[in-house]
Amino acid sequence: MTATVALLAALDTKADDAAFLKARLEANGHHVLVADIGVLGSPGLPSDVDRSTIAEAGGGSLAELQARRDRAAAVATMAAGAAAVISELVADGRVHAVLALGGGAGTSIGSAAMRDLPLGLPKLILTTVASGNTAGYVGTSDLVLFPSIVDVAGVNRVSAITYTRAADALSGMLAGSRNPDTSRQDRPLVAATMFGVTTPCVLRAKETLEAAGCEVLVFHATGTGGRTMERLVAQGFFDAVLDLTTTEWADEIVGGILSAGPHRLEAAGRAGVPQVVSLGATDMVNFGPPDTVPARFTGRRFYQHNAENTLMRVTPEEAERIGAAIAGKLNAARDVTVLVPRRGVSALDAEGQPFADPAAREALVTALRKGVDDQRVRIEELDLHINDNAFADTAAERVLSCLKETRR
Repeated sequence: MTATVALLAALDTKADDAAFLKARLEANGHHVLVADIGVLGSPGLPSDVDRSTIAEAGGGSLAELQARRDRAAAVATMAAGAAAVISELVADGRVHAVLALGGGAGTSIGSAAMRDLPLGLPKLILTTVASGNTAGYVGTSDLVLFPSIVDVAGVNRVSAITYTRAADALSGMLAGSRNPDTSRQDRPLVAATMFGVTTPCVLRAKETLEAAGCEVLVFHATGTGGRTMERLVAQGFFDAVLDLTTTEWADEIVGGILSAGPHRLEAAGRAGVPQVVSLGATDMVNFGPPDTVPARFTGRRFYQHNAENTLMRVTPEEAERIGAAIAGKLNAARDVTVLVPRRGVSALDAEGQPFADPAAREALVTALRKGVDDQRVRIEELDLHINDNAFADTAAERVLSCLKETRR
């Protein structure tokens, strides 16, 4: 079957660029469905999905957008419309990959159309903004931002190179998606969370689970990692979750830079996926270099993890709020065990280490216990440090027990 690529472009300003990409994709053996995301000028290339259709799918009308001449409103409407149209085409099996091109506006619209598409579906944006902070475009998706090098403003000796490589990259993704690796698909799939200061625990638990026949996907608990895991859990990827590193809640509560947002710890509960949860790295809040730490935290206890990462110890009052927040989320779960390491929640929270603070640790655990519904949440307190081998072994055993119950 010939694969179909949806090509999103503003055909009033990017028609020549789109025509070049369309020709290259067709030369690679693909069918190309062109969607026009332009608004003001006349299209310079025929489209399969016209701009009026996209505007209407976004809750507006092309005539109104043209009359208003409000760029922000036009981008928002076309982004919503492109997302609706492309997701329907993908769901119906009529589109197998998506390619968009443009500057800031084209990238915003293209990324809105791609971010929520299924993991593994090839998605690429040829863009002038493929540098700096691109989190707003990529989100938790696997879309690729491909640098255009020069502006997307016509085909020349430089853009011809990058356009060709972008089209060929997407073709390569399509070729790979036709022959997926299915060798592991019969193994239970477990999601795990890790931070540098919980690495010994998570890696040992991972090793144990893999020896028992599981496949373990580890997510770095840096905000994006937690959000990505939540998204994949919600999409039904996992059989169990080993969420040992809930540090993102410390950043969410206190105001650090690695928050995963207010919906962290919700997906598994909603999906009914069994969870084994702990309090890994909830003793710390993350900032960038020392001069980026907000002035309101002057005088606090800090640890310079590296040149780009400053850690701050949470206080007992903050720990109490973190524990209460985690408890509130877990109360919506159907099958959850919380393992509490009484001797410390990170490599820095141990006897003789910079963040050792029994009072803060006690506040965390007390708030957790007080906040949970003990009819729904099982709490096990272990007289161990989180990075002790015995703690990791217990965590792995609890996951295997959950899997055994769910697979009966």
